[in-house]
Amino acid sequence: MADHLDDDEILIEEDLDSQSLANISQRTWKIAIVDDDEDVHRATEFSLLDVKILNRRLEFIHTYSKAETHERFAVESDIAVVLLDVVMETEHAGLDLVCFIRDELQWRDTRIILRTGQPGYAPEEDAIRDYDINDYKTKNELTRKKLLTALTAAIRSYDQLRTIEASRRGLHQIITSSAAFSMQDGIQGFASGVITQIAALCGVPSEGLLCAQSDESEQYEGNFRYSVIASAGHYKNLMNRPVEEIDNPIIRDALRRALSEKTSLFEEDNMTLYFSGRGRRAIAAFIELPYALSEIDHQLLEVFCANLGVCLDNLGLVSQLKNYAFRDQLLMLPNRLKFIEQIGLAIESSIANQMVVLIDIDDFAEINDVLGHRYGDLLLRSVANRLQQALGSAVFLARIGGDVFGLLGDQKALKPELLQALFHDPFVIDDTSHNVSMSMGMVALDNNQQSGADVLKDASIALKRTKGFQRGSFTLFTREMGVEIRERSMLMQHLHKAFDAERLYLMYQPQIELATRRVIGFEALLRWRTDEGKMISPTEFIPLAEHSGLIISLGAWVLRTSCFTMRQLLDDGHQLKRMGVNVSAIQFRQPDFMTLVQNALRDSGLDPHYLELEITETVTMNGAADFEETLDKLKKLGVQIAIDDFGTGFSSLSYLDKLPVDRLKIDRAFVTQIDSQGGPRIAELITQLGKKLGLQVIAEGIETQAHYDALLKMECDEGQGFLIARPMLESAIGTWLTEWK
Repeated sequence: MADHLDDDEILIEEDLDSQSLANISQRTWKIAIVDDDEDVHRATEFSLLDVKILNRRLEFIHTYSKAETHERFAVESDIAVVLLDVVMETEHAGLDLVCFIRDELQWRDTRIILRTGQPGYAPEEDAIRDYDINDYKTKNELTRKKLLTALTAAIRSYDQLRTIEASRRGLHQIITSSAAFSMQDGIQGFASGVITQIAALCGVPSEGLLCAQSDESEQYEGNFRYSVIASAGHYKNLMNRPVEEIDNPIIRDALRRALSEKTSLFEEDNMTLYFSGRGRRAIAAFIELPYALSEIDHQLLEVFCANLGVCLDNLGLVSQLKNYAFRDQLLMLPNRLKFIEQIGLAIESSIANQMVVLIDIDDFAEINDVLGHRYGDLLLRSVANRLQQALGSAVFLARIGGDVFGLLGDQKALKPELLQALFHDPFVIDDTSHNVSMSMGMVALDNNQQSGADVLKDASIALKRTKGFQRGSFTLFTREMGVEIRERSMLMQHLHKAFDAERLYLMYQPQIELATRRVIGFEALLRWRTDEGKMISPTEFIPLAEHSGLIISLGAWVLRTSCFTMRQLLDDGHQLKRMGVNVSAIQFRQPDFMTLVQNALRDSGLDPHYLELEITETVTMNGAADFEETLDKLKKLGVQIAIDDFGTGFSSLSYLDKLPVDRLKIDRAFVTQIDSQGGPRIAELITQLGKKLGLQVIAEGIETQAHYDALLKMECDEGQGFLIARPMLESAIGTWLTEWK
């Protein structure tokens, strides 16, 4: 038995013999690596060394900046994939290059894979929505296996797009000349298109000629008379010449043999294709080859010859091209484009009680990762077959993408309970039973919807809601959902503008020792007031900032500003111990987070022990190894660490005992409960836990004297809240401190 392959190794091969592989070995895929990090270039090329994809080797083009890429790409062509870094000489250099490639160079087929070590500068959702990229990867997730997988998918897509485009160009000539096929100009246009298409299908230069049976019915020396009706390259001088008068015996004999034997011929340096048209009008094409074609190319050409035939057959080829554009090639189902078109037709026809349903297979990504893509493909086919058999022709079924299926039909046939029942029985894959659950998003069609794309977007919103809140169930889209999404989108836009215009600001809430009432520090709190004077709660805009990636820049600004404020307070003679700064989980996990902290401390001149970073409890439970390493570095630097909102995230106490933290913060929800019967229990438990672990405990949200007295009684160390002071601007801190004393 063969040894198992390494987990990070991948084989990309075709069903070809060794001779075929040798024949096409000189062809390559051009891969552009655009990154300002020399190590990334070396690592990428090393990981792809000796790799073949679709039986071609890789040819690497290296550029290190936006400017260099402009110059190099201006003289390059046929680049299959661009591995593009975002941040180079500027924060958005990579995104600017995307626009350059698509808009100026007009490279529509080239696949662009965005690679970034700093996703905050180009958040995934924004980049995919706003820029014509084909994949988005963070550098830390892109192992050799994942890089090969992504690159293979990109090259396959590029190859398919180039084939389609080449077919389109060739078919354009065929189609435009079809009406005048009986005329000399018409047939010549058709023939030129054939040569172009053949060359493009095989990836060879357009060097060849095409001959056809003459219109005369009489025979010439016992054979039909054939003449050259199209020629390209250095064969142009043979135009309109009878085959018998071609000086080159290789060409002449090859054409004679193909036409007499009614078969295609393949040699090392040329091929002669035979195709008979309607009315038994035979056509043969001689194409010069720089290398022998593979068996796959032979098969492709045989299909081409069988379907081309005569001029009128171009209608069949157009139909095939359209079929490719509107049909999923794995499951042979209508694809996303066709589904949108079908929804549009349903809206226009005003058929009553129509429903659109999106079905997503739960945990399908994990199935692919654990059991392999072959198993995943078999599962998709099984799901498609079951849906087709159960729903029949009355329901339009499509594959929208990945593991998402689209259904369009009468509401009675698409009741959620009926669809869910289809998944009760397990699917049998490779003689193994596999239970599958699915989530659904549903939209009822009405005359108010503008387009099929709008309906699909609404269904996607409903599906996302299901997967986010109740997997394995369904959500019916409502207009309120759409309004909510639009409002969130507008709020996100306003947030970006507010940050750029410096309309976000900090306020500071005092923290005191409960026993002595001595002020020990402040917590920096981010605030946002709109141009209209409306205050937006941090609970609304912070998640948006995290989702969009703005939290990276925003968090860095908060950190620096807070350090400078603390340094100023100390210089003014105030005896304080710390300034608390909240840190988002996304911000905390950035590779350059330690550098940001160090720079903020250095630039402000603040000693590290005056800075306290507040992280939520949930951060400690995700990516434990990286988290502990960063905490250790911060503690060695001298920075204090507090666990914020403690008690709301169900942390592992054994894990908490290992963390180098200084302080636990009791969430305001537990402080508020002190007034209720049995309310102090959780706050008291957290206080006792902190004592046992040797940690300071601070309570937030102290709003009444009863809260204060209860916390003092349970020996809570510190506190903050409206009873002590509301958050204040930096300019008001000095006056408040004087009055408090």
